[in-house]
Amino acid sequence: MDLTQGTFQEKKARSRKMMLWFGMISMFMMFAGLTSAYIVSQERPDWLKTLILPKAFFYSTLVIIASSITFHLAKNATQKGKQRDAGMFLVATLALAIAFVILQFVGFNEIIASKFYFTGSQSTVTTSFIYIITVTHLLHVAAGIIVLLVVIYNHFKQKYKQGQTLGLELGAMFWHFLDILWVFLFLFLYFLR
Repeated sequence: MDLTQGTFQEKKARSRKMMLWFGMISMFMMFAGLTSAYIVSQERPDWLKTLILPKAFFYSTLVIIASSITFHLAKNATQKGKQRDAGMFLVATLALAIAFVILQFVGFNEIIASKFYFTGSQSTVTTSFIYIITVTHLLHVAAGIIVLLVVIYNHFKQKYKQGQTLGLELGAMFWHFLDILWVFLFLFLYFLR
């Protein structure tokens, strides 16, 4: 397929999706570097083998998967012309995104309550890595929430309809990426202790 062919709108959509792909790949490479450093650091004599991930991280994983499903349902509803349903699913996605962030902080508090600290003289390299990886992901989720708010705003301004869903598609792609990335990070941290 020749990428230079098509209408202006088709070219614009392809270029924006390509830019998003480049951004997501670079984010993934950053996390690949962090997880590689985590693996190498496991050989240190002071590496904690007793730290158990908090249950809140497990629940937050379920919540972010649910948010990805609701975002997908919103996109499908918009493409079918069901604007009311799409709005409901987008607001549900936002509520689940906020629940994810809250559960992440609950998880941090559970780790601290277990007497494992992220920074300071009582911190360990293990807890610092967990903190860096999860907070870096949370920063990306914050960007995702901003994207989601823009998508919701545009939805209620009726900018998306059948055949005109580029912004919604881009938002969904980014949100699904964040979902997959968290599931990867959670499984990584859970199984590689």
